[in-house]
Amino acid sequence: MNLHEYQGKEILNSFGVRIQRGIVAQNAHEAVAAAKQLTAETGTGWHVIKAQVHAGGRGKGGGVKLAKNLKEVEEIAGQIIGMNLITPQTSAEGKKVHQVLVAEDVYYPGDSEPDEFYVSVLLNRTSGRNMIMYSTEGGMDIETVAEETPHLIFTEEVDPSVGLLPFQARRVAFNLGLSGGAFKEMTKFVMALYTAYDKSDASLFEINPVLKTSDDKIMAVDAKVTIDDNALYRHKNYVDMRDIREENPIEVEANEVGLNYVDLDGNVGCMVNGAGLAMATMDLIKQAGGEPANFLDVGGTADAKRVEEAFRIILKDDNVKAILINIFGGIVRCDRVAQGVVDAYKNMGDAIKVPIIVRLQGTNADIAKELIDSSGLDVQSAVQFQEAADKVQAVLA
Repeated sequence: MNLHEYQGKEILNSFGVRIQRGIVAQNAHEAVAAAKQLTAETGTGWHVIKAQVHAGGRGKGGGVKLAKNLKEVEEIAGQIIGMNLITPQTSAEGKKVHQVLVAEDVYYPGDSEPDEFYVSVLLNRTSGRNMIMYSTEGGMDIETVAEETPHLIFTEEVDPSVGLLPFQARRVAFNLGLSGGAFKEMTKFVMALYTAYDKSDASLFEINPVLKTSDDKIMAVDAKVTIDDNALYRHKNYVDMRDIREENPIEVEANEVGLNYVDLDGNVGCMVNGAGLAMATMDLIKQAGGEPANFLDVGGTADAKRVEEAFRIILKDDNVKAILINIFGGIVRCDRVAQGVVDAYKNMGDAIKVPIIVRLQGTNADIAKELIDSSGLDVQSAVQFQEAADKVQAVLA
C-alpha cells in the first residue's frame, strides 16, 4: 500500500525521525489556514506547496512550488489542486491532484547549495536481507545516479538476527562525508529511519532528499513509503491511510470482490488460478505474439459467480482482444470451472464480444472439455499448453 508524503512523514515522526513539518489541505482556503498555523508554530514566512499524489518527480511536473507570502500560497494551492499532474512516473494523462501539503521552508537564507542526500531502506531480494541504500547525490533521480555515477551509491545490508547496528549507521554518516554534529545527527537519523521501516512492516522507505541544514540538523524533506499489504492486519491505524483515488479503479473493484488482479498494457486477458500458473500463462501469451492485458488469479473457488466477476473485470479493459482461461483443477474440479464459464457466458449475453480460449487440466478435465465443446458458445477448448498458445495466436492474427 503506497502512502502520500504527509502520511509517510507522520510515521517517520512517530519513530523520532526529524521531518519537514507540514499540514495537508484540500483547497486553497485550507492551504492559507495551514500556512498561518505553520508560521505561528515555526516562524517560517515562506512555504512549500506540494501536490500529494502517488508518483515521484512532482517538481518536474509543476507539483512543488515555493510560496513567499499568503497570497502566493492561495494562488499556487488553487493552481495545483485539481490539476492533472504529469511526471516521469505517471501515465500520459497524469494524476489528478486532490490535496496539497503546505510545508515549512527548511532551506535557510544564505544556503545557496544546501547538502542533500539520498537514503532509502528496502529489501534486497537477492540476499534476502533488508538494505540501506544511500548517496551523496540527494534530490536527483536515483536511477540517473546509478546510471551515470554508480560509484556514488552505497549500500549497507542488515543481518536480520541482530538488526541495524550502531557502527553501520556511523559508516553511513562517514560515507556521506559528514563530521561533527552532522555526523552524530545522521547516525541518529539512520537508526530511527530503519526502526520506522522495520516496526511499520514497510517494503520501502525512500527519503529524497535528506537535508543537512547549516546548523547541522538532519531531516527528511520528502518521504516515499510503501507498507506491506500482508502486514496491515498488525497496523489497523495504517489501513485508513489508503487512498483508493490514487489506485487503478479496476484493481480496486477486483480487490473488493476478492480477485487478485493487476492491470497491464496488453491485448489478451488472462483468467488463471495460482500465481505461478498465471506467470507461466503470461509467458505463453508473449510467445504466441500477444501481450498480457492483466494478471488475474481467481483462486481455488472458480465457480460461475466468481468466473462471471472475473469476466466483467477483464472486459472493462477496451484493449482486450481475446481471453485465455487457464485453470488447473486440483482443489476445484475442472468440470465445475467449465460449467462456471458456460453459465457466466450465458448470463453476460452480448457483453462478451471477444474470442475465449479455455484450457482446463486436472480433475475431470475430460468432462470439462466436453461441456465446453457441447455448449454451443463461441468458446474454444484446449488440452495442451502449446495448443492454447496456437489458438491465441490464431485469434490475434
